Amino acid sequence: MIEEISAWTIPYTEPNDHGSTRYVSICRVLDTSGVAGWGEAVTISHEAAQATTEFIRSIAPHLRGVTAQPAALNIAMQKRGWWYSHGGGVSGFARAALDTAIWDLLARSLDAPLTQVLGGVAHPAGLPTIVTTHAMLADIDEQCAQFAFWVDEFGAAGVKVGFGKPGDANLGFDEDRDVQFVGALRKALGNKAKIMIDISPLVRWSTPEAIQRVKKFAEHGVHWIEEPLGAHNPGGYERLASATDVLIAYGEREWDFAGMARILDSGTLDVLGIDTGRAGGITDFLAAAKYAEAKQRQVNAHAFAGPISYAAGLACSLVSPNALQFEVAPLRNSLLANITPDLPLPHEGRVAALPGPGLGIEIDANLISALAES
Repeated sequence: MIEEISAWTIPYTEPNDHGSTRYVSICRVLDTSGVAGWGEAVTISHEAAQATTEFIRSIAPHLRGVTAQPAALNIAMQKRGWWYSHGGGVSGFARAALDTAIWDLLARSLDAPLTQVLGGVAHPAGLPTIVTTHAMLADIDEQCAQFAFWVDEFGAAGVKVGFGKPGDANLGFDEDRDVQFVGALRKALGNKAKIMIDISPLVRWSTPEAIQRVKKFAEHGVHWIEEPLGAHNPGGYERLASATDVLIAYGEREWDFAGMARILDSGTLDVLGIDTGRAGGITDFLAAAKYAEAKQRQVNAHAFAGPISYAAGLACSLVSPNALQFEVAPLRNSLLANITPDLPLPHEGRVAALPGPGLGIEIDANLISALAES
């Protein structure tokens, strides 16, 4: 049974996003035997993190006594969370964090790795590493050389580059500069490494603009384009998919399995992005991955925040046959550095399961409390 739930808002510095300050809401679920599980909501903004933390604290008394199992927790959350939003928003963030925590708790109570509890790894040798970070430098050649260095350092299979992000790169807004950058990146990487382009919500391409750009990117062997038309544009994505062979990826801004199933049913994407810190936690990742597999589509974890969402996304990816790579940021943000300084890096270009029970990371509650906002 659930005995106690705690939550904290934690700021951190993200060097992979031009040193921006970001926020997560972290929770701990304790059962009556004293076993604890940890969850993380990838809220990014300050107000969303504060609201999520307060929501978790407020709902905690209503979850006390609930069976410490994912299904029971999700039923209880749906009953209470409906009053705040139907599946998304603050209640969606809270549900994702609590679901991850209860899976961590369950595996720890069995003294087993989460991957074992989830059915065992589908990728015994681990997953190929993809270096993921944002373009931040004004000098295109310098930025591409930096990406090439990281790909070599990690032995990575490729790189995913964020366009329209903080910094001086100014990518995503001028077509000629974008194409110049992609061409320079291909030259710096050579022919073997994959290139993925991730488009920020700040970039607003029309469907014709997206089609024209992606066709030019394809000349340089871009593997996939992520969210070029935002989170929801089924008509635009259908036209884009018909116009190019470049894979289309989106989905990380969905809130639950229902949302991810809807876009899979549209037939407009090749790679479903899933964030366990937003989209229903581990439970909905697994459900969406299975549904995507039936439709012969890839899944790809978005784990660009703290150690809990990283570990959860990795565990889910390793047990999903249709997860073909795992993204790793080349620079450790302050959340990773402070909470899990010994988190293993990729080895020989692959990311393997973390050792130990549950998520495979150890969290110090006193440290979390010290890092949190008062």
